[in-house]
Amino acid sequence: MARLAANAHAPSTMMVIPHRPSPMQATWNGTVIAASDDIVTVEGNAYFPPEALVEGCFRPSSHTSHCGWKGEAHYYDVVVDGQVNANAAWFYPEPKQAAAEIKGRVAFWKGVQVSA
Repeated sequence: MARLAANAHAPSTMMVIPHRPSPMQATWNGTVIAASDDIVTVEGNAYFPPEALVEGCFRPSSHTSHCGWKGEAHYYDVVVDGQVNANAAWFYPEPKQAAAEIKGRVAFWKGVQVSA
């Protein structure tokens, strides 16, 4: 069921954070790196729970960035068959209250394909 939250700092005044009931997976270089049916979507990004990540495909990165309404993002490098996609996964270990639903969840970019 979708939850609708008012958020004055988000790009719009309303933000939908649904839990997607069907399985989704993230792949890079032909390898599934995460899979789950417990997905939260924010601003078009699917956030996977940490237990959905495939062990051995991630290594911590020192890179961080800041979102005005979500807080400080931390990153993982995605590693598949010795190839590295630097900072291709991000998460918010301590998000601001408006983004509490995605605490610790991981989203992807930089060529990682997310699909149902």
